[in-house]
Amino acid sequence: MTLLQGKVALISGGASGLGAAFVEACAEQGAQVVFGDLLDDAGEKLEQALRALGGDVTYVPLDVTKEADWRNAVQRTIVCYGKLNILINNAGLVLPKVPIEEINAQDWDRTFAVNGKGVFLGTKYAIPEMRRCGGGSIINISSLAALGQARLQEPAYAASKAAVRIFTKVTAGQYAGDSIRCNSVHPGPINAGMLPRYLIDPEALKQRMSRIPLGRLGTAEEVVAGVLYLASDQSGFTTGTELVMDGGALVD
Repeated sequence: MTLLQGKVALISGGASGLGAAFVEACAEQGAQVVFGDLLDDAGEKLEQALRALGGDVTYVPLDVTKEADWRNAVQRTIVCYGKLNILINNAGLVLPKVPIEEINAQDWDRTFAVNGKGVFLGTKYAIPEMRRCGGGSIINISSLAALGQARLQEPAYAASKAAVRIFTKVTAGQYAGDSIRCNSVHPGPINAGMLPRYLIDPEALKQRMSRIPLGRLGTAEEVVAGVLYLASDQSGFTTGTELVMDGGALVD
């Protein structure tokens, strides 16, 4: 039996990396999926590829910092599939690490707009539709950076992902009465998505690996498995918590 049969999911940042893996996995598990991104060509190609395999997926252009785009994405979901059960706030941004005194305000604001405001807007517009269908699951992709190993982290990214963590808990508390659950996922170094672009330097990779007790990078499949659990009814008694996937990095 598929985990998400009969459910409708909306996923941001779904055209590539971990986002694309979430789209593919949700479709494989029986969900109807709307996914958005700024990468229109990649999004349309993924839509075509998954439809050819029998997936019921729809791509929509989505800049998560724009309220109108989120309204359109949620409306498109309802028009296409009639309801919304699952929201995966995946879109994220990390800039090259520099000392705090060298960060310009524009980069700080841009990071918070994508990582923080984007999660807020997605949640804001998903909640009324989830309430109409009797509940739902919101999954916010945060990061190990929100929880620790602070000396290794890019400051704006870490701060914005920490904001996602606490926003998740507030959302869970406010909407539990509507049977809307909200949890955050905190991947450590994963060999997918943005990480490979920022750990090109062998010394930087060696330093990062030295702080992972399991001695390896995580995989997209491992993160996908956790997200599917939180999206499914198997996690029906789980809300307001963090799912950490870091290879033991926080114990080091």
